[in-house]
Amino acid sequence: MSNIRLFFSESLSLNLTAKLDKSQSHYINKVMRVKVNETFSLFNTSGEWEAKIKEVSKGIVEFNIIKQLRQKKNTKEIWLAFSPIKSNYFNFMIQKATELGITKFIPLITDRTIVRKINYERIKKIIIESSEQSNRISVPDINKLENLQIFLNNFPKEGNLIFCDINSKTSNLKNILSKNIKGPICILIGPEGDFSENERQSIIDMDRSFPLSLSSNILRVETAAIAAISIVNFHLEKS
Repeated sequence: MSNIRLFFSESLSLNLTAKLDKSQSHYINKVMRVKVNETFSLFNTSGEWEAKIKEVSKGIVEFNIIKQLRQKKNTKEIWLAFSPIKSNYFNFMIQKATELGITKFIPLITDRTIVRKINYERIKKIIIESSEQSNRISVPDINKLENLQIFLNNFPKEGNLIFCDINSKTSNLKNILSKNIKGPICILIGPEGDFSENERQSIIDMDRSFPLSLSSNILRVETAAIAAISIVNFHLEKS
């Protein structure tokens, strides 16, 4: 079997016969030159499956599922809440956060947010490509833009908010994070100009808000996101 992995949005099951879309068919047939009766893998929430090319007609690949390779595992929900940034840095952050296991992206409008529009089609494409590349089965969701205060008001009661705060002097993540922790873990990153003082106080006042100081240096948003995700993953794996 080839090392090609593709995300397939529809349900997958043994002996299923279906077709790839035009873009994926072109990639399989013309770019990677996979031929009839050769195999590749498809994945989604149904797990990962081995597919064999049945035929190629008018540029569209028809395949048959011949066996399951992996089942989807129950993984810890790790969210990334952030204020959107300029396109190139934004794309990089989404790519790396997906590789590091983020399960949901939550873009927020804050008092100091500069970028207030998101190309969702482009971001979803990056998420899927990063999921394919990084060998993960689940593909992260991305929410619609929402106001920070609305996000805080609707945050799950059992959730755990890891608030990246340069002003914090202590961090107790080792005791907070464990494999038995209930509810999602949400990493919250401020905008380029940081949160306003009122916003910061609203975050601190939440019941399950835990400050995390990443560095004494001022980090870019994308750097802070990658650092915070890595720290959270480290503590979860060690617990």
